[in-house]
Amino acid sequence: MKKLFVILGFTAAILALILSATPLSKIAFMPSGAALICGIVALFIKKGDSSSKKSIQLMFLMTIIALVVTTYKAVFNTVEVGDTEQLEQKEEELEEESLKDLEGMDFE
Repeated sequence: MKKLFVILGFTAAILALILSATPLSKIAFMPSGAALICGIVALFIKKGDSSSKKSIQLMFLMTIIALVVTTYKAVFNTVEVGDTEQLEQKEEELEEESLKDLEGMDFE
């Protein structure tokens, strides 16, 4: 049972680390929470055991790193909307160029 929670926790922690490094970093809170819950359950199950806790500690470390990176990105990254007028003008120019290119072609 302990191995199951350790494996689930490691999987969730690795997924959280990967997601925290991508632009989808806000989604990383979910696997981080799952990794923390699996780690806590594995610790409670392991209380009676005398085996090593290194794997559970590594899982907690990866989860904490993912949470720190995700929280940092959520607090300090701001999304700025650019000037949409320039984008609309460029879109109109591209549309006109495409129409000119299509007018010269002969379709059968």
